[in-house]
Amino acid sequence: MRRTENQVRDEIALREASLADAKRELAAGELSPVQAATIEARETLALAAARRELDEMAQSGGRSPSRQRRRILLVVGVGCFLVAIIVVLVASLSLRQAGTSDTGGVTVGPAQKVNQLLTEAEGDVASGNAVAALLAYEQVLALSPRNVQALTQTGWLEFSAGSSDENSSLVQLGIKDLREAIAYGPSDPAPRLYYAIVADSTPDNAALAKRELEIFLTLKPSADELAIARPFLKQFGLPGS
Repeated sequence: MRRTENQVRDEIALREASLADAKRELAAGELSPVQAATIEARETLALAAARRELDEMAQSGGRSPSRQRRRILLVVGVGCFLVAIIVVLVASLSLRQAGTSDTGGVTVGPAQKVNQLLTEAEGDVASGNAVAALLAYEQVLALSPRNVQALTQTGWLEFSAGSSDENSSLVQLGIKDLREAIAYGPSDPAPRLYYAIVADSTPDNAALAKRELEIFLTLKPSADELAIARPFLKQFGLPGS
């Protein structure tokens, strides 16, 4: 059902208030930097969508938006989503450096907590919530800095966000995490695959990408991993394409 202008304005007011509350609670020590950044990312993304919706209402005079306008709104939303990822990335680095977890609740052992966070992150990835997944993976790395799955996924998200935002520091951080994932999990095909994709997308690294894909094929990748790799395998004339 199409919302009214007043309903959109009410949402904007509520989300602006939520942002203000988060800043105040961060200053008072009631929220950690990561918690505050997560709220900021969520509300900033939602605010951008609501403000664009309001703008569309003003320009269309209450008519349904055109297909071209809907595509513009989608592009804006994706851009804001990448900004949200970067916001959480920057704040969550303090978690990894400190080596502590920021979640509350019932106390569990480090290994149990890592498994719990990995399960949560997998669910977030499946539901398309990359920001929440990234936060969970960063918490895993705070507890277990050599966790191959978390390093791989975090590295890929860092590289993707950095490339889209032309942020060379994030790009290099992503590459570093992927290299560490390979070093700590030499028999795991996932970091090899993502590192190959990264190499293929950067200048003068085609030979490296092909070499990583050749190693990837020897590590018994899953059907899902092969599906992701297939276009790149085809590009380099490798088996499995």
